[in-house]
Amino acid sequence: MTEQRTTAPDISARPVRVNSWNGWDPLRHVIVGRAEGTVVQAPEHAVRRDYPDDGFPMGTYGPMPADMVAEAEQQLDDFAEMLRRRGIRVDRPTPIDFTRQVGTPEWTHESMFGCMPPRDLLLTVGNEVLEATMSYRSRWFEYLCYRPVLQSLFDADDRMRWEAAPKPRLTDASYKTGFWDTYNELPTEEQLARVRDYDLVLTEAEPLFDAADVARFGKDLFVQLSFVTNKSGYEWLRRHYPDHRVHAVTSTNTHPLHIDATWVPLRPGLVLHCGERLADAELMEFFKLNDWEIVEAVQPASWDHPPKLSFCSPWLAGNMLNLDANTLCVEENEVRLADQLSSYGFEIVPVPFRAVGPFGGGLHCATVDIEREGTLEDYFPHRYGRF
Repeated sequence: MTEQRTTAPDISARPVRVNSWNGWDPLRHVIVGRAEGTVVQAPEHAVRRDYPDDGFPMGTYGPMPADMVAEAEQQLDDFAEMLRRRGIRVDRPTPIDFTRQVGTPEWTHESMFGCMPPRDLLLTVGNEVLEATMSYRSRWFEYLCYRPVLQSLFDADDRMRWEAAPKPRLTDASYKTGFWDTYNELPTEEQLARVRDYDLVLTEAEPLFDAADVARFGKDLFVQLSFVTNKSGYEWLRRHYPDHRVHAVTSTNTHPLHIDATWVPLRPGLVLHCGERLADAELMEFFKLNDWEIVEAVQPASWDHPPKLSFCSPWLAGNMLNLDANTLCVEENEVRLADQLSSYGFEIVPVPFRAVGPFGGGLHCATVDIEREGTLEDYFPHRYGRF
């Protein structure tokens, strides 16, 4: 456990600068999400929530329980304050009324979702912040919560690039509309075959991706094909970052959704891997050829009884935030994981965060890097296979 700092360094005189190339350089500025106003989404083609034991059986939707919101919001506030005490500038999104019906000229939807997991929407690469497409109709307007922060960054940093991927139409053509009627009943091997073949809920009618499906390793960006990121979304990202090597990847995960609890960069030469979601052999060999050690994460310790209304897997334990290449924020109950990482020389900052899980993720999901010290580096000088 680290020493808790009681006086916050004065960061007001430090200029605002957008700059982040990876997930381990020293963190100087971050966005932390909010739980306020989050709702259990109304069912849609892309996603269905079914919590019969928690008061939200299939087809129902509405605000998350007030006591859960209050506990999660307190943990998010405490986390933000801890970061400030360490001299890290913290911005927060502005919640809107997520219970409202939303729509475009081509569709309507009965609810929105929330603004806890900013990592899903925003991707910082160098001096650019990119707004992802999002593939849920309930999250189409989520960007509005972050526009005040993005506008302030744009006003303060004349080098900042502010980009938004093409807003998707999200008509029925973007989905395999009966996907969720049968997928969860398929045998595991058939599910894995569909993941390998990218035969999932999204079609290729338009580019779709969540920012949280992108793992940043300097010059190399790894894009996971998932329930929310299609091949066309990967292709859009590949063209958008012509100075990077952008790779499409999959794993043996029957329900792929965001890469940041599956393939987790810790520092140059060290990556944490979820052993239940093996990466394909070429990716593993590519990392080994470039002298990266691949560490299999220990089994999660604190998720024997998942929180109420949580749609996250137990492997959310690996959803950590680097403060620098030697310091990791880890959920406080994940003692086994903390011990494992301590054995690699990391200083562990335990953070109470379990109540936040039902609002969309862990410590990495709940944040977006705005500034990390450091420059663009190439950590993979050798090519292998398709990489």
